[in-house]
Amino acid sequence: SELKEGRESAFRILVQTYQNKVYNTCLGMLQNTEDAEDVAQEVFVNVHQSIHQFKGDSKLGTWIYRIAISQCLNHIRHKKRKKRFGFMQQTMGTENPLERQKADFVHPGIILENQERAKILFKAIVKLPKNQKTAFVLHKIEGQSYTEIAVIMKLSISAIESLMFRAKQNLQKILSSYYEANEE
Repeated sequence: SELKEGRESAFRILVQTYQNKVYNTCLGMLQNTEDAEDVAQEVFVNVHQSIHQFKGDSKLGTWIYRIAISQCLNHIRHKKRKKRFGFMQQTMGTENPLERQKADFVHPGIILENQERAKILFKAIVKLPKNQKTAFVLHKIEGQSYTEIAVIMKLSISAIESLMFRAKQNLQKILSSYYEANEE
């Protein structure tokens, strides 16, 4: 295909087609606008470098989502590692830039009359195990079908149904404890 030959115009069209979807997915997973922008850029660098590995056994969009999810999970792992060493900076009195305020953004996929509720929901999503979080973000925020998510995550549809069921249960627990703690 044109992309495999590395035609820049074809790549530009690909970026225009997928940049919002990739950014929104990263934002849903990472909860931070700067991080989402950085990782979304990395995703397209990765796509550009590895387009020759795309075998066409799935849709191009599915392949790009897979790269986005894996880059987000890598970023989260990396950030957790850095956070563990963050106490060093604190003891030396230097500020840790990784302690950016989470969920202080408005996600384009969420239109709520009450943005506060959206922020609380996003703070709860962060606490989900990674597979539950991935399935939930792809379904509820990106509007992907269970079938599409199954392909992206390389799992069965019943596995996705079960992840979504557990994610909703966990979110209910997290949110009810949040609201109880904040009721005066």
